[in-house]
Amino acid sequence: MNKSELIDAIAEDTKLTKKDIDVFIKAFVENVSKSLEKGEDVQLIGFGTFTVAQRSERKGHNPQNPSVEIIIPASKLPRFKAGKALKERVNK
Repeated sequence: MNKSELIDAIAEDTKLTKKDIDVFIKAFVENVSKSLEKGEDVQLIGFGTFTVAQRSERKGHNPQNPSVEIIIPASKLPRFKAGKALKERVNK
């Protein structure tokens, strides 16, 4: 399902306009992104939790020259952990 299909499905379920749903989805994504940027978790009971994970600095190899070792810098990455209700629904 892509964004436009999601908008169509939600609009059909809620009887709201597609424009309103699009505004809502954009606001949802923006606010989740802002919270993760600040290092805060976003927990949606029954659905799941968005978190930020820390990746340590590590050694790697240059793909163009595998014999050259490089240092891959530490970074943060977003993660999603499905909640119990979502896991149960998917595994029906």
